[in-house]
Amino acid sequence: MTATNRRIRRVLVSVYDKTGIEGLADAFIKAGTEVVSTGSTAKRLGELGVNVTEVQKVTGFPESLGGRVKTLDPHIHAGILADMTNPAQAEELKSLAIKPFDMVIVNLYPFADTVRSGANETDIIEKIDIGGPSMIRGAAKNSASVAVITDSADYALAAQRVADGSGFSLKERRWLAAKAFATTAAYDATIAKWTGNHWPKPTSIIADVSVDAEDTAKASEGHGHQENAKTNLFPSSLTCTWDYAHGLRYGENPHQQASLYADTLDQTGFAHAEQLGGKPMSYNNYVDADAAWRAVWDFAPQIAVAVCKHNNPCGLAIGRTVAEAHLKAHACDPMSAYGGVIAVNSTVTLEMAQNVRPIFTEVIVAPDYEPEALELLKAHKKNLRILKVAQRPHTDMQFRQIDGGILVQSIDRIDAPGDNPTNWKLVSGEASDTDTFNDLVFAWRAIRCVKSNAVLLAHDQATVGIGMGQVNRVDSCHLAVERANTLADGANRAQGSVAASDAFFPFADGAEALIDAGVKAIVQPCGSIRDKEVIEAAQKRGITMYLTGTRHFFH
Repeated sequence: MTATNRRIRRVLVSVYDKTGIEGLADAFIKAGTEVVSTGSTAKRLGELGVNVTEVQKVTGFPESLGGRVKTLDPHIHAGILADMTNPAQAEELKSLAIKPFDMVIVNLYPFADTVRSGANETDIIEKIDIGGPSMIRGAAKNSASVAVITDSADYALAAQRVADGSGFSLKERRWLAAKAFATTAAYDATIAKWTGNHWPKPTSIIADVSVDAEDTAKASEGHGHQENAKTNLFPSSLTCTWDYAHGLRYGENPHQQASLYADTLDQTGFAHAEQLGGKPMSYNNYVDADAAWRAVWDFAPQIAVAVCKHNNPCGLAIGRTVAEAHLKAHACDPMSAYGGVIAVNSTVTLEMAQNVRPIFTEVIVAPDYEPEALELLKAHKKNLRILKVAQRPHTDMQFRQIDGGILVQSIDRIDAPGDNPTNWKLVSGEASDTDTFNDLVFAWRAIRCVKSNAVLLAHDQATVGIGMGQVNRVDSCHLAVERANTLADGANRAQGSVAASDAFFPFADGAEALIDAGVKAIVQPCGSIRDKEVIEAAQKRGITMYLTGTRHFFH
C-alpha cells in the first residue's frame, strides 16, 4: 500500500450487464461494504446475499419516468464528486448529511447493440444512457478520492481490493479514470454517429451564411462546399469510434504491432467477415482482401472475380459463371496470382473451387459458398483463409492519417457523370461496335481499383495487362503492354485490346505507346493542356478514343 491508497467502505453499483457481478457481491459481503444500488442491480445483488441500500432511499425520491430518472440527484452526485482530500469539501459534505462514495461501478445501456439489433427509433433513444455516463464522469473527475470501474475485466481486481481492504492508489485511480473517460467518449461518439446519420440537417434550416470570403471563393472554383465544414458530411469536429476486435500477429512488417477495430454500429461489413477456414487473418491480408472485395462490386450485378496482390489487382474479369470469371481473371497474370487474394461478388461454386485448388492463395472472400465448394477448399487448402461477408461494401467515407491530422473524403465509386458511358465523348475514330464498347466500359470500371498512375488493357471483359503505381503515365503504358505480352506464353494480347487510363495523358507519347502495341480503342478522362495533341495522335492512326471527363486517381 501507498500513502495515497483509499479503503473502499461505500460503493455505488449500477450496471446494465450484470455478468461477473457475483465476485463483487462475495467481496462486499466479506468486507461488510456499504452498497448503494439501483433497480435491477440492487435486486440481483440482494439475491446474492448483499445488504443493499436502494438509491431511492438515499435520494428520498422514487425512480421515475420509466427509469429515465434514478441517480440524477445531489445526494448521489455530491457523494461521488466530493474531493475527500480537500478538508473544506469533506466538511461541506458532512454538513449536508451526505456520505461519500469510495468506488463507483457502472456499465451503460447497450446503445450500439440496440442499433445493431434493428430496433426502432423509440427503443434506440431509450438506450441513450444519461445517469450512467454522469456517474462515470463524476467519479473519473474525482479520481483523487474515488475509484471508478467501467470494465467487467476489472471486477476481479476491484473485488480483491475490497476484500483485502487495500483499496486503490492514486496512480491506479487515475488509470481507472482514464479508462472511464475513454468509455464515455466512445459511447457518446457512437450516439453522435447514429444521430448524425439518422437526424440530418433539415432543409428548413438555412445554410450557414457566415462562411468567409476565402471559403466562398474556393467553393465557387470547385475546391470546397459553400457550407464548408458545417455539413453532415464534414462536421466542424469529427467524432468516430471503433471497438477492439482482436490483435493481429503483426502489422505490415513483423516489427510493427497491429490490431483490428470494428465499426460499433456495423455487423455486416468486411471487418465483420465470418472466417470459415484457414489461418488467422494478418494486417496485409485485411488490406489486400478489402481492396479485392471492393473491386468486384464495381461490376455488380454482373458476376465478377478479382485477384489482388499488394493492394493492386493482377486480374479482373466478368463471366457468365463465377468459374469462368475466375479463370479469365487468373489468366491475366498467373505469376502474380501466386500468394494473392481472390474476391468474388457471387457464390463460389464447386467448379470454381476446383480451379482454385491448385493455386497458392492467401485469402478468398465471397458472399457465400456452395457446401461442396466449401468442403473442398477446407479439406485441400488448410491454410487458405476463407471469408464470408454478409454485405457488399457500404462505407461512405475514407480516412487517411497524416502526421498531426487526418484526411477525410467520400469513397470513390463508379457514380460520377463521366462514369456513365452515354456521357462519353467520341473524339477520334469510329464509334466502337458493341463488344468493343463493352470492353471499354469494363476497362473503365476496372481502372478505378488500380493504383495510380494506372493504365489497363482489356479484352473479352477481362484484364490482359495492367500498368500500376508508376510515377509517370508513359511507364504505366509500357508496363501494361509488357505484362499483356509476356505473361501468356508469348501471346500478343495487347493487339486488338482496349485501354483505359485513370487520368489524362500529359503527352501524346503514352497514347502512342498503346497504339503502337495494337490497342484499338482508348478511354480516358481528358483535361491535359495537351489534349489536342493526344487526340490528334489517335486521329492520325485512326484509333477510337472516348473522353469521360471523370478521373479515378487511387493513391
